Amino acid sequence: MSEYRALYRKWRPVDFDDVSGQDAITDILKYEVKSQRLSHAYLFCGSRGTGKTSCAKILAKAVNCENPKDGNPCNLCEACRSIEAGIATDVIEMDAASNNGVDNVRDMKDEIAFTPALLKYRVYIIDEVHMMSGSAFNALLKTLEEPPTYVIFILATTELHKLPTTIVSRCQRFDFRRISVESIMARLMKIAEAEGIKLTEDGARVIARVSRGGMRDAVSLLEQCGSTREVVDARLVFETAGTGNRDNAFSIVRAVINRDYTEIYSIINETVMKSGDISVFWQEIIDCYRDIMVVKNTERAREFLDLTEAEYNELVPLARALTPAALIYHTSVLEGAMADMQRAFNSKRSIAEIALTRMCDPKGTVTPEALALRIDELERELSKLKMGVTPTVDNTDKVTVLPTVKEAEAPVIEEPIPEPPSEKSAPEKKKTEARRTVRYDRWAEVQERIGELKTSLSVQFLKSVAYVRPDGVYLIRMNSFFASRFASSDADLALVRGVIAEREGVPVSEVRLVIEPLDSSRESDGYDELIENIED
Repeated sequence: MSEYRALYRKWRPVDFDDVSGQDAITDILKYEVKSQRLSHAYLFCGSRGTGKTSCAKILAKAVNCENPKDGNPCNLCEACRSIEAGIATDVIEMDAASNNGVDNVRDMKDEIAFTPALLKYRVYIIDEVHMMSGSAFNALLKTLEEPPTYVIFILATTELHKLPTTIVSRCQRFDFRRISVESIMARLMKIAEAEGIKLTEDGARVIARVSRGGMRDAVSLLEQCGSTREVVDARLVFETAGTGNRDNAFSIVRAVINRDYTEIYSIINETVMKSGDISVFWQEIIDCYRDIMVVKNTERAREFLDLTEAEYNELVPLARALTPAALIYHTSVLEGAMADMQRAFNSKRSIAEIALTRMCDPKGTVTPEALALRIDELERELSKLKMGVTPTVDNTDKVTVLPTVKEAEAPVIEEPIPEPPSEKSAPEKKKTEARRTVRYDRWAEVQERIGELKTSLSVQFLKSVAYVRPDGVYLIRMNSFFASRFASSDADLALVRGVIAEREGVPVSEVRLVIEPLDSSRESDGYDELIENIED
């Protein structure tokens, strides 16, 4: 443990060029140091762990450095070394959380009257300045208006809205944004390589995601994981951080969609028995729903999600299985339960189980979101009735995971069409059929409409292809696992017939289907290439 004890202090930035993710801010500060156009007061605001205090210390070194290099401190002169060691009497760092009274500000005003002892500037770094009292702010205001030329104030806060406007208007303000996942990952990989920590890419990504844009928290979590002397992967990070694995959050969402109460209670019980914090796990579920909403509403979801490839692939079927109305209802219940957990600390498990039970069935809830979901379900059932589909007793959409190993099943054909006898060989028959069969160009529209009416059925048509024969028969080639299930469901067949009939403007009775499993040789568009390359 001793070699990891001060990891963050060792790897914190030493100059402006070493501050990750804040390039615009550091460029401006470097320019001001080079041109000697320094402000008398700076305000650094942003979320925790984004480099506010580190930048303040670098600025204190830069303005007092004897040999600055392109706006950066040299880190070699006496002034830089004394500030870095924390022994410079002219650089005063105050914590406003514990020194927030008017007497503390008056003592500081008395010190300001004296010139710096050794350095060029006396720098006051006031951290968490929003914690100061109103009288302390009033006492500080006059000093900020007319400070001596040798004094620089650097105020840092995580809650800008709590500062009086009179204070903000007298400072040069810099907003520190959250650091991107890529920047944090690159920094962590560099630290891990230098410290001899075995860090995987997935482990670095999870650390970056858990730290929520804070480099300090990311390095601290890496330190904790590295102390185990094990390979720091995603599993170890989840265990060390005390957060639930995303797999459990995905399982909860899947169980809610399937109305699998046994699975829901089992996962909650497992989380409690492992001494997990229900509220932390609840936040994971909320984050999971946020990711689902992003996937459902944009085709560029990968740009906005900090997920591994496996997590993203597992998220897509869940997004297809949830309607917008269901998403709105579920998130409203989740947000209400989170607020209840914060008020009733000892009843988190009960609140979680009750909320998940309500999410499974909106019939017992009279909120606007629940009523909107029930209306949406009724509209979908009405659309099915118009297409001639008989509603079932339990109309719950189930989420089915794609099989990892393809099952070799015999072709399942519904409504077979007899073909006239011919003495042509099998390859010649295949070529003849390819000449006459064309790709059904409205299949994407059909799939989209199926997803609106029955989301779980649309999942079964992933990577499926559809063709139209000259006799009007629609040939659908789909995953072999789903082909048998689809062909054996009269309701699903009727729904697909109805959607095709609706798109083509023909009676449902005229739509005939042939279902075949998608062979490995046809999983790509190779079948289309065969059709295009055959000469007439």
